[in-house]
Amino acid sequence: MPKDLPLNSLGLPKAPADTRVVVAMSGGVDSSVVAAMLKEEGYDVIGVTLQLYDHGAALAKKGACCAGQDIHDARRVAEAMNFPHYVLDYENTFREAVIEEFADAYLAGATPVPCIRCNERVKFKDLLETARDLDADCMATGHYIQRKLGAHGPELHSAADPMRDQSYFLFSTTPEQLAFLRFPLGHLPSKAETRKLAARFGLIVADKPDSQDICFVPTELCERHRKLRPGAADPGEIVDLAGKVLGHHKGVIHYTIGQRRGLGIGGLGDHPLYVVKLDPDTRRVIVGPKEALATRLLRVAEINWLGDEPFESHPEREVSVRIRSTRAPRPAILRPLSATTAEVELIEPEEGVSPGQACVFYETEGSRIFGGGWIVTA
Repeated sequence: MPKDLPLNSLGLPKAPADTRVVVAMSGGVDSSVVAAMLKEEGYDVIGVTLQLYDHGAALAKKGACCAGQDIHDARRVAEAMNFPHYVLDYENTFREAVIEEFADAYLAGATPVPCIRCNERVKFKDLLETARDLDADCMATGHYIQRKLGAHGPELHSAADPMRDQSYFLFSTTPEQLAFLRFPLGHLPSKAETRKLAARFGLIVADKPDSQDICFVPTELCERHRKLRPGAADPGEIVDLAGKVLGHHKGVIHYTIGQRRGLGIGGLGDHPLYVVKLDPDTRRVIVGPKEALATRLLRVAEINWLGDEPFESHPEREVSVRIRSTRAPRPAILRPLSATTAEVELIEPEEGVSPGQACVFYETEGSRIFGGGWIVTA
């Protein structure tokens, strides 16, 4: 690749017309704007949409990522902007890499985040390899996150708009992937700016609502678990922290850590009860007062580290961590236990922490993401 040419808007020393970009198109407004924007700038754009599950079922699933209508919308955008578009069948890969683990983790009492696994194991792995096979110079997505060049190479940073920031779902992006990926929307101040661009390009998806649901979960989550894991909805006991039976339930799969409503057992006087633990082996739902939900120490595994220095180079680090996508990062101490495991001490206890959730590391002052891992004990 020539080095004497000025860098284009994607940071590559090539003219846009000589730069091939594969755009991961979900059919929504964000990825459609990315594709249209790059096409207008003169890049050699190829749109790719993944069919991740049964197309017939997808057509009836509204409000989800990559549903049947979304595939149709992505194709129409590509036709209108005059660039090639391909639909790839990744249904088997998605089931094996994401759905099956989701079912197993949920039934084991964890609170999994399948969207992260989808990015990690499908979109930023198999799709990225497909982009390389198409001789692409880079792959662009509609995610709201920023890629910035630092002293040691590309860095991952939160989006300019904190309300749209998707860093929680992209912490497992590796340095090698980050070198190939581009996020053209991360610097925009708001989603309204994205929709303005969509209207300017005349895209049919300009006013399309955002996707909200986990794509493969139908209206009744429990029905999916029954199909994937027969016997998953076996009844059991609801007990307090001392093991006293307070009632009965119709299946552990109906409950999540921190749940208060729908227990059917009332509270202890003026003190409501919350789900504090799920024990699938004994089919027990353990409940307790709100203070029993408070957690200060976490064990985190499968860590993806994006810092400049080796993860184990310091016995501890001051960071901020986010353990749910809807919560702001909180101060914490990060103590490496190995190259991929750590203890995280929260300065202020958090409520409702559950195994299976992600724990994402941020710099204490600034926007950089240092990676993260998966909570295994809390």
